[in-house]
Amino acid sequence: MKHYFKTLAVVTTVVVLPLFAYSQTSTGQDSQSTGFTEPVTGHREAMRMVPARAELMHPLDAKKDQSGSAVQAKLRQKVTLADGTELPNGTILVGEVTVDDMQQQGMSKLALRFNQARLKDGTAVWIKATIVGLFGPVAAGDGYDEYPVEAGEQVPNSWTDRTLQVDQINVVAGVDLHSQISSGNSGVFVSTKKDDVKIDKGSEIQFAIAPGVKS
Repeated sequence: MKHYFKTLAVVTTVVVLPLFAYSQTSTGQDSQSTGFTEPVTGHREAMRMVPARAELMHPLDAKKDQSGSAVQAKLRQKVTLADGTELPNGTILVGEVTVDDMQQQGMSKLALRFNQARLKDGTAVWIKATIVGLFGPVAAGDGYDEYPVEAGEQVPNSWTDRTLQVDQINVVAGVDLHSQISSGNSGVFVSTKKDDVKIDKGSEIQFAIAPGVKS
């Protein structure tokens, strides 16, 4: 079976920060410190994360899915966490709709927090997951012969542990993705042009995932 990749009209801005930063004077001008400041927020967490790709198992709608509503995505590849835990292909990532802890501005917002992986045998593994990309489903007939491009086949997850923040513009029409490794949430989808945020079933969600603690 042959698949073709979609040309995506998406602009993604990633913030890649060094391990250490210089101090700043009270006048606002940068000056080199005699010592280093604390590591950039999120760096140590990022060092324990690995990239993953999953398929959204149901549609999301900011008007219908209130805080506490369940969210699920299915891994489309095997993932081995930093502590050696293996999450096989098909593992379900479980989360919920939550409150935006980054205080993004917009007409409509949908904040998500994925914090658990459920294996096929029912075992629950606590995780910390940051959304680092989202791509809508590609249907058959979109110019790709007779075959659709399934979630997990669209765009390789190129996230690295030096990427601490993602701002992906127009992930779906009029909706942007914002996420930070340091955030307690996985990410927030924001619309600045309309009063709703909708994400289709079958969308590919790209994550950075680390072992987590029960929350």
